[in-house]
Amino acid sequence: MSESSTPSTAPGAEDETRGDAAGVSRRGLLARSGAVGLGAAGAALLPGAVTAARAAAPAGTAGASPDAAGAPPLPAFDPIRPPAVPLAVRSPYLSTWMPADVPSGHWPTFWTGRVTAMTGIAVIDGVNYLFLGAPNVPDHPLPRGLVQRSLQLTATRSVFTLEGGGVRMTLTFLSPVEPGDLRRQSMPMSYLTAEVRSIDDAAHHVALYFDISGEWAHGNSGTKIRWAQEQVAGAGSGPSLTSLSFTPDSPQVLQENADTASWGTVVWSAANQPGLTWQIGADTVVRPAALADGRLGDTSDSGQPRAINDRWPVFAFHFDLGSVTGAPRTAELSVGHVREPAVSYLGAPLPPLWRSYWSSWQDMAAFFHADAGAARGRTDALDRRIQKDATAAGGPKYAALCALALRQAYGGTELVSRDGKPWAFLKEISSDGNVSTIDVTYPAMPAFLYTDPEYLRLLLEPMLDYPENGGWPKEFAEHDLGSSYPNAAGHNDGNEEDMPVEESANMLLMTAAYLTRADAAAAKEFATAHYTILRQWADYLVANALDPGYQNQTDDFTGFIAHSANLALKGIVAIGAMGVVATAAGNATDATRYRATARDYAAQWVGKAQDTTPDHLKLAYDQPGTWSLKYNGYPDALLGLGLVPASVAKEEGDWYLTQVNQFGIPLDPRHSYTKGDWEMWTAAWLRGHPVSRILIDTLYDFATATPNRIPFTDLYDTVSANQTGFQARPVVGGIFALLSLGR
Repeated sequence: MSESSTPSTAPGAEDETRGDAAGVSRRGLLARSGAVGLGAAGAALLPGAVTAARAAAPAGTAGASPDAAGAPPLPAFDPIRPPAVPLAVRSPYLSTWMPADVPSGHWPTFWTGRVTAMTGIAVIDGVNYLFLGAPNVPDHPLPRGLVQRSLQLTATRSVFTLEGGGVRMTLTFLSPVEPGDLRRQSMPMSYLTAEVRSIDDAAHHVALYFDISGEWAHGNSGTKIRWAQEQVAGAGSGPSLTSLSFTPDSPQVLQENADTASWGTVVWSAANQPGLTWQIGADTVVRPAALADGRLGDTSDSGQPRAINDRWPVFAFHFDLGSVTGAPRTAELSVGHVREPAVSYLGAPLPPLWRSYWSSWQDMAAFFHADAGAARGRTDALDRRIQKDATAAGGPKYAALCALALRQAYGGTELVSRDGKPWAFLKEISSDGNVSTIDVTYPAMPAFLYTDPEYLRLLLEPMLDYPENGGWPKEFAEHDLGSSYPNAAGHNDGNEEDMPVEESANMLLMTAAYLTRADAAAAKEFATAHYTILRQWADYLVANALDPGYQNQTDDFTGFIAHSANLALKGIVAIGAMGVVATAAGNATDATRYRATARDYAAQWVGKAQDTTPDHLKLAYDQPGTWSLKYNGYPDALLGLGLVPASVAKEEGDWYLTQVNQFGIPLDPRHSYTKGDWEMWTAAWLRGHPVSRILIDTLYDFATATPNRIPFTDLYDTVSANQTGFQARPVVGGIFALLSLGR
């Protein structure tokens, strides 16, 4: 991109583009006061509400009348106006979003807010229409833009419907989620499809121009990159491809810059068809050439390597679709980020799992394009299943939240091969950046449990292998597998962010949840293989969970706490979960003992946690007059343990009804912020109580009203709808908590 077309382009300026929240660690949030600006609060914004603040508010229906100035109707958002629109979201390093309601005039960004430019221009009967990005094209001003009629969001795709010049374009960004299919799930690639047709009964000559910038390759735009063009043979009956690829000239393997991989290759491919041309070169050269000549030169700049911000090399495709009538004409592209190795585990580099199926990224890309039609069918079926099940579980607003959350949950993970066996790792995006953080995997669990329990098992495997074989020195479970993704270096010196009751309980609860969904043989094998370490953690909880000492816990931004009622509940339910593990392993004696202990502790817990009023449970045993969301009631419901009395659950639900703010219920009375994942866990635990629907509705209202145009945050203020911290984290998988109860 040219200097005039990029909002922040100076070397070293990338961190400034990220915004405050992207770089704040969970521990760094301890300094925040929780105070909010009361002027930011307002009425919840719902679909169909046409507001005066057109740029900031969710839009109206597709059939809304023009406003008083005669402007086109506001676009419809079905079923939600997302804070940021997921475009290509497939892995921790392929995570690009549109931080605006409409794609024209705005640059896509990496999840941090750093620009990852993508441009789209339609030429209809000789008139140029911008529909994606914010380019400055020398000698070719772009005063026209396609008018967005709607944005449809499903669990796997974002579909923009745009019109102009007598033509309708359907622009679809599809990032597949492939439950039960490790080969397809392992592909770090995403589809982009543009379908155009005439809508005025006339024929129109249409051409489409797309490019992406070198910014996709590295977090610092002063970095030098190399590039290549090649023809890739089709797979089976699939199309051949023109692939444009680029990579850092001096890759730093297994290192990051601004949360972006400092090694690997960006792969940008188009399915070959008549009228397709390509070019690699400076943005100020390539874009004007396409608009002036109606084609690209099929040439590549020879001056490489060169810095991303040195004449801004772009990687461009031009589709001359010819005369377009009522029958649709299509341009199909894909974008991916491939790297080898994917991660390291205790010093050993591990390859991405896709390398177990294809010998090269070229072969994988060819398969990906050949599979496009089938992928659309599979993901459409998944989208419809989630919509149907979620609507039944929590209503249409709940289904909308699930649609917004799924790609983000899976996009924080990736599949690798370890000694020929598949494993999955998770990045703690936007907080500490740790590898496979247990208390980040735990809130994300419901999404994997609902869509693919075996994927949850793959996430658990390395978390169990490390304490079993890797040198973890403590009696309780580790917090994470490494301080900085993608290096799972462990903590053999024991120096980490200890959360003793928290992480030990999380591991038992996730394991038991998996076992309840696995077939009997697989459950027995898994429980038996890991029984020793799981029983060690269960015994730690027996000794420490009923009245936890002064410990850290998952909501570490609130600080250490002693006698925490919610943490105690987690530990007690986890002891009950060990009964599930013991049963799966065939150890009836242990099963009876752990279940009896859990029941005894639960009865004591009710007495210790009950406030003196007494109409609710306390935040901590020694803090009368306080309260907190007891979201750890959810795993009790999930596992069917029945440890929390129904009367206590009702009492809590009734209390929460008195604490509702405009955009949700605070975590506890110390702050006005909350966490969306824990709200949905609470809604699942209290399903059937009126507060469950209120929690869903207010989280939906937050998502539609928040002024922060970032990937879905899980930590936000319930008064102002402002982000308090975090974004793009996989913990939004917790939104699937209600769905997970029905399977």
